[in-house]
Amino acid sequence: MRKTKAKKRPLLPDPKFNDQLVTRFVNNLMLDGKKSIAFGIFYDALDIVEVKKGDNEKTALDIWKDALTNVMPHVEVRSRRVGGANFQIPMPIRADRKISMAMKWLIKYARLRNDKSMAQKLAAEIVAAAKEEGAAFKKKTDTHKMAEANKAFSHFKF
Repeated sequence: MRKTKAKKRPLLPDPKFNDQLVTRFVNNLMLDGKKSIAFGIFYDALDIVEVKKGDNEKTALDIWKDALTNVMPHVEVRSRRVGGANFQIPMPIRADRKISMAMKWLIKYARLRNDKSMAQKLAAEIVAAAKEEGAAFKKKTDTHKMAEANKAFSHFKF
């Protein structure tokens, strides 16, 4: 590369939980620069999770973090051309990419759900992911299965 790598900008923690991970999630959730609306959706979703959780001693934020951890992939397949053929090569994932993939999957599959509001959709996906079920968790297991199936090509590493 010719230019120097861009510096990572520091993220401000969110106002309610004082957590940078929440801000990062809300930034992914946000559409058209409407951050206050995205924060409202996220906080409403956590309120719904708080109601749904029952008499579990975990807070809604802990359930969200568990859901994020359950959806996080550890390996992915990358395409590599070797001798005229494309191979899917399993590669371990960097920590920051794991987190961003998990967030994007949670949001994507929450948007695809059939519920009234985005807050309800997100809450349902968070609860499902915390229980190791739902579409986002299925995406993680599919990614891992794909990597396992292509384990034979792992000697073609980059």
